[in-house]
Amino acid sequence: MILRALITGVAGFVGGHLAEAIQAETDWQVWGTILDETDRAYVVAGVTALQADLREMAAAQQIIDQVRPAVIFHLAGQAYVPQSWRDPWGTYETNIRSQLNLLEAVSAAGLKPRIVTVASNEVYGYVREADLPIDEETPLRPNSPYAVSKIAQDFMGLQYWLDRQLPVIRVRPFNQIGPRQNERFVAPSFAKQIVEIERGLKPPVLKLGNMSAQRDFTDVRDMSRAYILCAQHGEPGEVYNLGSGQSRSVREMLDIMLAASPIKITEETDPDKFRPSDVPVSRCDPAKFKRRTGWEPRIPFEQTCLDILNDWRQRLA
Repeated sequence: MILRALITGVAGFVGGHLAEAIQAETDWQVWGTILDETDRAYVVAGVTALQADLREMAAAQQIIDQVRPAVIFHLAGQAYVPQSWRDPWGTYETNIRSQLNLLEAVSAAGLKPRIVTVASNEVYGYVREADLPIDEETPLRPNSPYAVSKIAQDFMGLQYWLDRQLPVIRVRPFNQIGPRQNERFVAPSFAKQIVEIERGLKPPVLKLGNMSAQRDFTDVRDMSRAYILCAQHGEPGEVYNLGSGQSRSVREMLDIMLAASPIKITEETDPDKFRPSDVPVSRCDPAKFKRRTGWEPRIPFEQTCLDILNDWRQRLA
């Protein structure tokens, strides 16, 4: 019997890459949810996509009753940190209620799928130098509404394991980058601006935010493998940090892309690209997950940066 895997938010950046990874590495049948019919254009081939607003309990119940999945990857949500300051309640409602409805629907259906709930390194918030590298025991000091919503999702997953024995495995991925990411995020923002300049679509000036920030960047394709391993081998109730274990500066990312462009480009600071609160350095300790599964990233940071740049060259061809 072929297992059904359900990816909520399958039309999104991570959802699409995860669907491709599942198809390449397992024999699971991939189903997914999309928020709006217009999202169907972004669903990768071979995926059965169903429209549903998981903020509505009836929609969540209908999805679970129809798909009856053996594995669930819950990715749907509001994922852009700056948006959470502009609309805190919208972020809370989307992220918390959607997961609550999903877990309630699974419980009501009497199913026991392995469920991967996806939080974020943002739950650690204000990280001190003494906290580095960040392991799963690092204190949670959320510094954005988005981070608070992700803590709620994380602990909700734990509660449903302890209270109802739903086999929930929690992950806290650090910064994911790669082709097809929305231009609101730092890596595709750099790449798009560079390619627009190469194409003569804008003056040769880059608009930049905080260039000194250091983050633990991992290619989304490597992270997708981690999610699959988590579903297969993760221990229910446990939480795992996912990342490369290295800090890379945003400056280094940009320099790699600029070195691959033939155009002379100047730089200009854009105050709108700064966050109200930011952490200077973030670095993951992925040892717990590596011990459990043997996973580690395969794609070099430099290759990921070039893949993002070339992705935008194709988009703007």
